[in-house]
Amino acid sequence: MTETSAADRLEAALTSLDPSSRVQAAMTAGTYPQPEYVPVLVAQCRIEPQFLVREMLTWALTRHDADEVLDQLIAELRSRGAQIRAQALHTMSKIGGPRVWPAITSELLTDADDSVARVAWRTAARHVPAGEASALATTLATQFARGEDDTRRSLSEAFATIGEPGRPQVEWALATGGPYTRAHAAVTARLMDDPEATYDEVVAAVSDAG
Repeated sequence: MTETSAADRLEAALTSLDPSSRVQAAMTAGTYPQPEYVPVLVAQCRIEPQFLVREMLTWALTRHDADEVLDQLIAELRSRGAQIRAQALHTMSKIGGPRVWPAITSELLTDADDSVARVAWRTAARHVPAGEASALATTLATQFARGEDDTRRSLSEAFATIGEPGRPQVEWALATGGPYTRAHAAVTARLMDDPEATYDEVVAAVSDAG
């Protein structure tokens, strides 16, 4: 009888139709990390339909060697699958370190899929070196007025995270953009002024002022 490896057992557990069983499998893999678990966990991130399970997969990956995990996640950023790119970025954001920022390309920041772009903005804003924050803001400013509320909220919050290095780009959008761009930039500027406020509160305040 052939003995199955720990990675094989993890892979089998992650095929369960019961999401709670998949959560438990990922939790166990993070509690008792082994290098052979990394590719299994990354592979499951590509196809996992349940948010809570994906969050546990991310947690499990953060418990493994950062460089080994990042090697695989950076490769995932080139995938055609939007969920794969978005989940890889999300996990990289949780791992952190100097390898995260260089992996966030302008293609990811302007990704056609809103879910990928949102997590790229958030991750970039958190990990950009001080000397490159202005350049990041210049790219982000091209995305004003994009998408629905969730997407616009994410962009405004990214600018709030960047802070003053992004102020000139917001002012440029206010001065030169179309009506939707100016409206979004106005909300963003107000959120930068009051980062304790929520996006929805700022939208309401700007609407009342207008």
